[in-house]
Amino acid sequence: MPHIQIIEDDALFARLYEKAFGFEGYDVEVATNGREGLEKVKTGKPTLILLDIMMPEMNGLEVLDHLKSDDATKDIPVIVLTNLAGEKDAEEALAKGAVKYIVKSDHDPKEIVSMVKGILAGYTRDELPPVV
Repeated sequence: MPHIQIIEDDALFARLYEKAFGFEGYDVEVATNGREGLEKVKTGKPTLILLDIMMPEMNGLEVLDHLKSDDATKDIPVIVLTNLAGEKDAEEALAKGAVKYIVKSDHDPKEIVSMVKGILAGYTRDELPPVV
């Protein structure tokens, strides 16, 4: 089963997504800030990363820069999951290599799990993601 790394400083959101993915059988690990997230990504080798933008110590865009500049992590798909609904933030995250930009308040955890399944299916080619 895929390993999901959640990098999220809000304990409520982190727990919500951890439970939602765990319920679907995913192996989930949570980091509460950008630096911790980078360390866990390097040791845990996740299949996909859910990354918040506004975090202490290192924000999500800085984490994304580090991930995409490192040969060991550059190919891991990253979904930016944030409450920042600005178009500029979304464009910047996608330009830096994120595969999707999701505004947390627009989707419940079950919808986010469904989106992740579609993205992973596209990467693994086990099945085709649904046409939306």
